[in-house]
Amino acid sequence: MDETRRPTLIASVQRALHLMEVVASHPNGAPAKQLARESGLPLATAYHLLRTLAHEGYATRLSDGVWVLGDRVQSLHGQSKTQQLLARIRPTLMALRDELGAASYFGMHVDDEIRIIDIADGPRTPRVDLWVGFDDAAHATAIGKCMLSQLDAERRREYLARHPLLDLTPHTITEPRRLLSTLDPPTGVCIDREEYAIGTSCAAVPVTDATGTVVGALAISCRSSKLPKIEASLHRMKATAARIERTLTLTVP
Repeated sequence: MDETRRPTLIASVQRALHLMEVVASHPNGAPAKQLARESGLPLATAYHLLRTLAHEGYATRLSDGVWVLGDRVQSLHGQSKTQQLLARIRPTLMALRDELGAASYFGMHVDDEIRIIDIADGPRTPRVDLWVGFDDAAHATAIGKCMLSQLDAERRREYLARHPLLDLTPHTITEPRRLLSTLDPPTGVCIDREEYAIGTSCAAVPVTDATGTVVGALAISCRSSKLPKIEASLHRMKATAARIERTLTLTVP
């Protein structure tokens, strides 16, 4: 392929995107004639593009005739923040995966739920087969327990009231009082010893923000026979958690 060739560009897409930029430059909205003039478009073309953008949810015409960005733009903006976060933390997760030879995970509290944000795995470092959805199994995973430990007593009880402790393996802790007693380990490291899946164990450490507030957790999963080696390398996990903390400081407003 001749890399000196100019890429094929779709002029109508360029015009629509430029028009959206002009709409965004007017916080209180602007009429179509003004938008057409500022974007250098014929008025008829601006009308066609605005109607198309409105149909797709990217623009809205208010009752006084001015145009503003549509709700779908905000949705894209929220998703782009997540993608920016993934772009920053994935190399760190991949480096830990390669260093320890185990799949690595990062999770955060999102809307009062425990969510897996990203996973770095590979053919030689497979992720845990999530045969039960994480929403129903946080109590049986190291990363879930690590994030539960970050909640105060009232929020822990509220979370457990919404999420029954399903019995997944003979090792799963299903008694709330016993589970709560495991959430504040003196080492600061939460362990899952085949509580989610037979043959697989996990370890997790907290991730804090710049103020020292815990905002998420970093975890690895491995064959149970390999867990002692992982436990001997917890200082590497904590160092990686510190790198993610610095990433969050730069990424999360």
